[in-house]
Amino acid sequence: MTMETMETQAGDSKKVFRTELAGRPLVVEIGQLAQQANGSALVRYGDTVILATATASKEPRQGIDFFPLRVDWEERLYAAGRIPGSFFRREGKPSERAILSGRLTDRPLRPLFPKGYRNDVQIIVTTLSYDDDCSPEIAGIIGASVALGISDIPWNGPVGAVEVGLLDGELVINPTAAQREHSRLDLTVAGTRDAINMVEAGAHEVPEATILDAIFRGHEEIRRLVEFQEAIIAQCGKPKAEPVLYEPDPNVAVAVRARYTERLRAAINHPDKQAREQAVDEVKKTALEELLAEFPEAELDIKHVLDDVLKEIVRRQILDEGIRPDGRRPAEIRPIHVEVGLLPRAHGSGLFQRGQTQVLTVASLGAPGDRQMLDTLGQIEEFKRYMHHYNFPPYSTGEVAPLRAPSRREIGHGALAERALVPVLPDELDFPYTIRLVSEVLSSNGSTSMASTCGSTLALMDAGVPIKAPVAGVAMGLIKEGDRFAVLTDIQGIEDHLGDMDFKVAGTREGVTAIQMDIKIAGVDRAVLETALEQARAGRLFILEKMLAVIDKPRPELSPYAPRIIIMQIPVEKIREVIGPGGRMVNRIADECGVKIDIEDDGKVYIAAQTQQGGQKAKEWIEQIVADVEVGSVYLGKVTRLMTFGAFVEILPGKEGLVHVSRLAPQRVPKVEDMVRPGDTVLVKVVEIDDLGRVNLSRKDAIEEQPEKKHMEQLSGPRAHDFDEPVTVAGPGERRGPAGRNGRPGGGPGGGMGGPRGRRRR
Repeated sequence: MTMETMETQAGDSKKVFRTELAGRPLVVEIGQLAQQANGSALVRYGDTVILATATASKEPRQGIDFFPLRVDWEERLYAAGRIPGSFFRREGKPSERAILSGRLTDRPLRPLFPKGYRNDVQIIVTTLSYDDDCSPEIAGIIGASVALGISDIPWNGPVGAVEVGLLDGELVINPTAAQREHSRLDLTVAGTRDAINMVEAGAHEVPEATILDAIFRGHEEIRRLVEFQEAIIAQCGKPKAEPVLYEPDPNVAVAVRARYTERLRAAINHPDKQAREQAVDEVKKTALEELLAEFPEAELDIKHVLDDVLKEIVRRQILDEGIRPDGRRPAEIRPIHVEVGLLPRAHGSGLFQRGQTQVLTVASLGAPGDRQMLDTLGQIEEFKRYMHHYNFPPYSTGEVAPLRAPSRREIGHGALAERALVPVLPDELDFPYTIRLVSEVLSSNGSTSMASTCGSTLALMDAGVPIKAPVAGVAMGLIKEGDRFAVLTDIQGIEDHLGDMDFKVAGTREGVTAIQMDIKIAGVDRAVLETALEQARAGRLFILEKMLAVIDKPRPELSPYAPRIIIMQIPVEKIREVIGPGGRMVNRIADECGVKIDIEDDGKVYIAAQTQQGGQKAKEWIEQIVADVEVGSVYLGKVTRLMTFGAFVEILPGKEGLVHVSRLAPQRVPKVEDMVRPGDTVLVKVVEIDDLGRVNLSRKDAIEEQPEKKHMEQLSGPRAHDFDEPVTVAGPGERRGPAGRNGRPGGGPGGGMGGPRGRRRR
């Protein structure tokens, strides 16, 4: 590490600290920017630049029983040299990535604040410059840690964070964008000098042992980052403020523990969540009524101590007796119920219920054009073909609340379930559909995100999506006191609330596809993580068995209500012809055939049709458009317009040729409109394509060459068929004329052209 002090043009001094991370420069600048925040740091990692600020209120917030920390992630598109595509050309609400990045940053920071701290704290991370090879999330976590570390806000950091990839069997720290494309593992790990306190990962069926090695390979780099930050804090840190920590009145604590511990112990043990909550609520209600008479201003204290006592009872019972509130052993999973095909018109549906957690997941299949376009700091046009949306309505917990836009939690849970299934989706070339899954949480008692993951597998298989392997997920919990700990499989709501860890693991029989770990204690060691991964694997395999007993493979056919996609390849130079001016041609095909058409830059065409007939019609239409007009070929075309010298006929979609009046029929046609009108169908032969690409046609040659197809024509001219009689060659002393009905030359009674009925005007 190196450090230098520099003078800014404004006369301020800034300190610059340099080190390396994964072979790329990591620079932290302190003192120049955001000087009114409690702490701020500018972090440069490669060409990625982020500004992290930490601000705290001067006084604690009164009347609350939680720590009010907020972490916001601000994406600025100027960081990638882009202008927002919205109407107002400015950033709007946070993108999904910004929300997930904020949650990722929050999780390693939150456990390190003092217990009882009630001051509002806000961390804001702003991306100022974006380099796809150098993760802004890693720079952001480091920056937030430095900003808190040098501030006067009480906090027990610092923390470091790295990404770990898996390339050709080798673990790689902070892989580049190109390396991430081929990596079987995308793991983000954060922690302190001594322990891990956050893990987030997506993986392609990676074994648990490899995951564990990756976590602790990352921790080696984290230790270096913590040492780097400690040096910065020693140089630039402010003295920490003496926090005002919330503590309940000791007299209230004594009274609650003496009178209500045994009542709570009796109420807590019940297999049914609602019955347990009702029993506990009755004890709490009684305690409030009785104790408020003695301590009229201590309602918050009474509630707080009751929760503390409840927590102690549950934790001790699990550690000492190995019994959980619903009577299960630590590794035991709640009863599982599985159904598929519940919704007749949906493309696929699955109901997954584990205890009193119940999730309905529904699959919808769409055309490639239904993909979600992401307006993020990544590529200018980035699309997502697989989406998972998670909804958590208030009735799922028996509550009343207004319905609003998806919360950060809902977005985070949906993203985790989405990530768990991505590795097993079929390749886009084999299955070009856009896939959307929606998970409706109908009843919640813990682990709804993992129930959504299981429901996703069921819905996809019910929809006939050929996934490579079924995926299941389970949430692990932790009760830790000193060196003693118990890892809990399939945690329920009360265990999540009163425990130390929420460790979600999803995967197939072969390995892990997604992990998310957040904790409430300072960190966990290798023994805890190893036990959790082992137990999670056993739980996952048990759940998979239950699911596969109901549906063991994807259905062989898609739902009859799902679109059918026809894929065809056209020459790149013909794309403009298929699209037409202003999109008129492709829109016409789509409207008339009842299909959706998507055309890629490489000439690949996707036709999504609800009926096979409509899809085939659109395919043939496009084939005609891209077909080349060949001299000598005969076409059944449509008259588009008339001129004095001939008729223009569309022989292929968007391709016209001219039939000169002299080539309309075997006989001379005085006026074009006597023979054909716009909209008529005529048989024509291509006789020439000139140097300018103009196509010359002949109806006369076509009907002479293929007379058997003449019945296919639809001519509306008043004398349409008067000129189709073949011309005969006159013998000696005879005049030339068309053959009469009796086979003799001429049209008059005597067969000659000179008779009163056969005379031709000139």
